[in-house]
Amino acid sequence: MNLELRHLKVVCAIAETGSVTKAASQLGLAQPALTAQLQRIERTLGGPLFDRDRRGARPTALGELVLSRARVLLPAMKGLQDEAARLAAGGGHDTMSRYRIGAISGPVVAHLVHRLSATQPESQISTHASYYISDLSSMVLAGKLDYAQVGVCGDAIPSAEYGLVWETIGIDAVCVLMPEDHPQAKNMEVDLADLADEHWVASAGDGCFADCFAAACARAGFAPRRVLESDVRNCVDMVELGSAIGLCQPTFRAPAGLVSRPLMGAPLRWRMILGWHPDSQAARSAPNLMGHAQEAYQEILARNENYMEWIRTQTHLGGGSSQLAAA
Repeated sequence: MNLELRHLKVVCAIAETGSVTKAASQLGLAQPALTAQLQRIERTLGGPLFDRDRRGARPTALGELVLSRARVLLPAMKGLQDEAARLAAGGGHDTMSRYRIGAISGPVVAHLVHRLSATQPESQISTHASYYISDLSSMVLAGKLDYAQVGVCGDAIPSAEYGLVWETIGIDAVCVLMPEDHPQAKNMEVDLADLADEHWVASAGDGCFADCFAAACARAGFAPRRVLESDVRNCVDMVELGSAIGLCQPTFRAPAGLVSRPLMGAPLRWRMILGWHPDSQAARSAPNLMGHAQEAYQEILARNENYMEWIRTQTHLGGGSSQLAAA
């Protein structure tokens, strides 16, 4: 006999009630039938699962082992059945029961997950991190992700070869991250030309940002002395140590002792976008997710009071929802 889930339910019922008779009543079976079934289960597993006497049925060491596994497997199977039923029933709806979101960096995804968890508490949400848009786009195309939340420089858009739709969450001026006692930190904005003697650090990634930064520096009349690339934590460490000043988004929450200031005239811009495949189920839920993403973006941006005051005069920056590309 092969062990089945119904057999594990029998073992759990006997353990919970402490009696074969009570378990039979709970399961709607005759007591002799349940006793015979328990004996078949015990023969399959190679030993008794319960010590039985007039006081009831108590699990043996083997019984405890089986129960420990059954208490994991039975809820997992129930969860699988429930999730499959929700997915089958929700195939034509505008919301999904599972969200797989890939992202490069930034706080939007954290707030997006928080909002989804609050509005759709039964949904399964997973995230995947990568520095590269191409990796995330490939995973969406392959069906391994539902959405990709990435950033691009200025008016750039990801490659059309993946056939994804991209919509704008928000457009920001790139900011400078510096110690709060830096001479330029007292100003609401910073002229890039005044930073010609600085060393620079930025988080890793692909795209044209490095070339755009070099071009912006050239227009300001200088070539940057040194440009380092690292993960966010190392970037912050280097700024704190005075080794460099950083390039960041205004949504980045500067740690104590550091401040971010936008560059005068916004010579560099960063566009946060959300992508999905137009033929996927994710496309039906995209308007809902875009709404959450844009609200999350505005919520995060509001933490940067200096930037919020500055951006009031910058009509070409801020939130947006224009479609950038489709194939």
